[in-house]
Amino acid sequence: MTSGSVHPAVLLLELGHRARQAQTVQELEFLLVNDTRLLLPYRQAVWWTQENGVQTLSGVVQPDANAPYAQWAVQVCRHMAQHQPRLGAFTASDVPPDLAVQWSQWWPAHALWLPVSQPTPGEAASAGLLLVGAEPFLAERLPVLGEWCSMWGHAWRALQRRRMASPRQWWAHLRQQQAQSIWWRRPVVWAVAAVAVLAAWPVHLTVLAPGELVAAQPAVLRAPMDGVVEQIHVQPNEMVKQGQLLFNLDEAQLASRQEVSEQALQTAEAEYRQFAQLALSDVRSKSQLAALAGKIGERRAEQAFLTEQRQRAQVLAPQDGMVLFDAPSEWIGKPVQTGERVMRIAQPDAVEVEAWLPIGDAIALQPGASVQLYLAANPLAAVQAQVRYVAYDAVARPDGQYAYRVRAQLVQPGTQRIGLKGTAKLQGERVSLAYWMVRKPWASIRQWVAL
Repeated sequence: MTSGSVHPAVLLLELGHRARQAQTVQELEFLLVNDTRLLLPYRQAVWWTQENGVQTLSGVVQPDANAPYAQWAVQVCRHMAQHQPRLGAFTASDVPPDLAVQWSQWWPAHALWLPVSQPTPGEAASAGLLLVGAEPFLAERLPVLGEWCSMWGHAWRALQRRRMASPRQWWAHLRQQQAQSIWWRRPVVWAVAAVAVLAAWPVHLTVLAPGELVAAQPAVLRAPMDGVVEQIHVQPNEMVKQGQLLFNLDEAQLASRQEVSEQALQTAEAEYRQFAQLALSDVRSKSQLAALAGKIGERRAEQAFLTEQRQRAQVLAPQDGMVLFDAPSEWIGKPVQTGERVMRIAQPDAVEVEAWLPIGDAIALQPGASVQLYLAANPLAAVQAQVRYVAYDAVARPDGQYAYRVRAQLVQPGTQRIGLKGTAKLQGERVSLAYWMVRKPWASIRQWVAL
């Protein structure tokens, strides 16, 4: 197919079809510099972009960007992009003298500039096709040539968008857009400003910790002495009155000791009466009365102590409330030590939140800081509370981890049951969003990296 025997419109359709069938940018650029001859004869063709300079040359597989010809052609294309934003012919007299000096060395007399990009008024083109030939270019073919460049540019931009997945191409495309726009209208400026505003946005520093509902000020009942629990007289969660018998320890040993003490007291008193009668006639018996009186006092003190111990073995309720402990069968027959907790008495409506703040999440919590407890039984409704105190020392939990005890009083007492567990959200002071995001990762890095 030659340009002399076929109508230019048919040739234009053929080139447009080839452009649409191109699969890569390199294939499309090769089509531009070599097959444009179907519309207009020329000797050389140069495809130039503002970003990469001379991309493709007609008749050359891979142009050398450092060659003198390529460097001189880049300067000519850059000059034409700035001073001739529209399609048009030019000669050596239209370029600066320092470039015109080498014109005859590289090119014939006539050249044609075709900007492929569509620059806005007052701005330079970012890409273009430059054709050179020995004869002047036919003016009637210029409109067809301009339409071909428009069609080719559309296909080229479509393939360029496919390459945006490459980080390098994306960054280059973004820099090109920035260079063509006013600085305060550039997307990067707005993006950086948005990121800066979000990074400085104040948010509450929050941490999550295991929490549960506990009695606010319970009365703790402990074992009054070493012994064995003989009987539990109440049931778990039962309402009791002050002075009501709760449990008692085994008194068999105390009863035996008390009986022995009573017998010893009776023996000491009988011995004292015997020596008191002998003292009327025997002076030596009178001198032993003081020792026997002391022995009687010792036996009476021992008997009083054992009587008190038997009374202490009967544990009574110190106040009204709900008794909290495990199943009675778990305690009956169990040996206990002095001071060991057996049960608690609490007011059903005196409930507060107890949370365990991990050492790695220890943040500054002031009295009155907000606490939200999301119970496992009702995760959609949070229990609102305010920090009452935070322990200064970390203690070991049953799972072996150390944590700080946090107590928070409820804002509005409700019907929540003591013992319900969940996750507590503790709210600290306000910090920037950037600090909130990097606090935990940075703390983890600092454990391994010394900066």
